[in-house]
Amino acid sequence: MKRSTPVLGDLGFEAIVVPGDTSLAEIEVLFRADRGLRGVVIDVGGHHSLLTRDQLDHRMTGRLGYGRALNARVSVEALVPHRTFRLPPSMNLQTAAAAVLGRPEESRYQDMLVTAAAPRIVPVSEVFEGLSDVFRHAALHDPLTGLANRRGLEESGPALLAGEGSSRAAILYIDLDDFKVINDTFGHRSGDAVLTAFTARLQACTRPADTVARLGGDEFAVILTDVDEATARTAAHRILESLDEPFDHDGHSFRLSATLGLAMADDVEDDRQDPGTRLEYLLRHADEAMLQAKHEGKRRLGRIDPSRPIRFSRQALIRRRLPLALGNAGFSLHYQPLMDILTGSCLAVEALLRWEDPELGMVSPEDFIHIAEFTGEIHAIGRWVIDEACIQARKWMDAGTPRAISVNISPLQLATGSLVPDIQAALLRHHVPASLLNIEITESAAIVDLPSAASQLRALIHAGTGVALDDYGTAYSSLALLRELPLTGLKLDKAFIDAIDTDRTSAILVASVIGPAKILGLRTTAEGVERESQLAVLRGLGCDTAQGYLISRPLPAAELEPVLRKRTPADM
Repeated sequence: MKRSTPVLGDLGFEAIVVPGDTSLAEIEVLFRADRGLRGVVIDVGGHHSLLTRDQLDHRMTGRLGYGRALNARVSVEALVPHRTFRLPPSMNLQTAAAAVLGRPEESRYQDMLVTAAAPRIVPVSEVFEGLSDVFRHAALHDPLTGLANRRGLEESGPALLAGEGSSRAAILYIDLDDFKVINDTFGHRSGDAVLTAFTARLQACTRPADTVARLGGDEFAVILTDVDEATARTAAHRILESLDEPFDHDGHSFRLSATLGLAMADDVEDDRQDPGTRLEYLLRHADEAMLQAKHEGKRRLGRIDPSRPIRFSRQALIRRRLPLALGNAGFSLHYQPLMDILTGSCLAVEALLRWEDPELGMVSPEDFIHIAEFTGEIHAIGRWVIDEACIQARKWMDAGTPRAISVNISPLQLATGSLVPDIQAALLRHHVPASLLNIEITESAAIVDLPSAASQLRALIHAGTGVALDDYGTAYSSLALLRELPLTGLKLDKAFIDAIDTDRTSAILVASVIGPAKILGLRTTAEGVERESQLAVLRGLGCDTAQGYLISRPLPAAELEPVLRKRTPADM
C-alpha cells in the first residue's frame, strides 16, 4: 500500500560493457553510431570503470590535434579513469544526493556508475529529480496509510470534477465512530494498526479509478467517478458492511463502525464553477451530511436533500467584500515567533495576515488569498502587509527590542516587477534597516518568469533583506528551484515535520534537505513544531530555527511580548 522508496538501481540505463583490450578506434565508432550514448563501461579483469563521451573526445582530439593519430592502436584500457564515482544500486536517493554533493566541484555533476550484475550509468540530474519526486510524494500523501492526504486530494480531485462526465461523480465523507477510544485505551500503535487495516478494506470497496484519501485523524474521503446516486449508495453500504468484521491487533479484537456522508457532483448549482471550488464545497456538503447522520445515530449514510443545491454565497461574498477590507481596517497582522533552536532566543517573527469582516466574521487566508490572486487584490494587500510589518518593526526598534519580521509574498507580486521598489519605499518611509525585513515566497501559484524573479530577489538580498523559500517540498518547490533562485533560507513544510519524531523516513527526508541547504549556505526553518520530541530531532539534525505551537501560536503584537519573555534560553 505504501509507495516503496526509490533507489539508485531504479534510475539511469543499463551500460554497454566492453573489454579493456578493445581499440579506441572501435569505441569511437560506437559513440559516433549513437549520438545519445553518454558513456560505456570498461571491463578490465572484472573491474568496471566508466568512460564518458567527454573523456573519449578529450583523448582523441589531443591538445595539438594529433590525438586520433597517436591513439589509433591504443586499447581502451589505457583510457580507464584513475577514479570512477561508483555507488551500489540499493542506495536510497537521499544518501546518493549527499554523496554527490560531497564530490569535488569540477566533477560533481558528472554521470556515476552504479555497480550491479549489469552495471548502470546514472546521470546526476536523475538523482535530484527523483529526490524532488520523493519530497513531493511525501507532501501529498499520508505517511501512515500511503493514501493521498488533504493536500493531495486538493491537487488530484479537481481533475475528476472537470470536463465531460464530471456531473457523474460522487464524494463520500467517512468518519470512524468513537475511534478516539482505541487510541486512549490501547495506545496510538493499536490505533495506527486499525487505521492501516481499515484503509485496506476501504480500497477493496472502491475501484482503481476512484480516489481514496485520508483527510486527517479518523476522517477519509472517496471520490467515485462515473456513478449515479444508486451506485454511490451501494459503494457506501459496502464500506459500512466491511466494518462488520472486527480488527485484530496485538491480541485484541476491535469493533468499529463508521458514519458516511454523500454528495453528488450535480448537487452544485453552477457546474461552470472552478473545479477546485466545486471540490471544496462538495467535501463540505458531504461532511455536513455525515454530521447529520451522526446526530441521527451513527453507522449510517447521510444525504442532504439534493433539491436544495449548494450555493456559493460565501465565496461570492468574499469576492465582493475583499476590496473593502483595506478601507474598513478589516486586516490585521498576527506574529508567530521563530526560535533559534540552539539558543532558544526568539529574535525574529513571521507576520501572518488575519481578516475579520462585519458580514463574514473571521475569514481564513486559505479562503481569500486565492481569490485575491485571481482578482488582483493581492498586490494592494501585499503592499499593506509590507508597510504594516515595517511599522511594527519600527515600534520594536524604538522599544529597544528589535526583531526581524518575515512577510509572505505571492509569486504574483514578483510578476509585476514592483516588489523591490515597494519594499525599499516602506523601509525608507519608516526608517527600518533592510536586515529587519525578510520575505518568504509562498507557492500558491507558480513563479512564471524565473529570471525576473531571481533578479528581484538578488537585489533584495544585496540590500540586506533575507529571502526564504516557504513550504519547501510541496506545490512548485523543488531542488531545481534552489538552483534558479537566490535565497538565504529554506522553510520545511509542516507535512515533513509532523512525524519526524516517530517515523524514520520523515527524519531521513528532513536530514536530506538540511544537509544540502547548509552546503548552499541557507538557514533552515521547521514549520509546525508542536512537540519537544520534534524539537530534539531537529536540533540533532542541525536545523537552525523552529516555528509552531510548541513555541507560540500567532498572536497580536501586544500579546506577544509576555510569551517571548517566558521563552528564554533557560527553557532549553
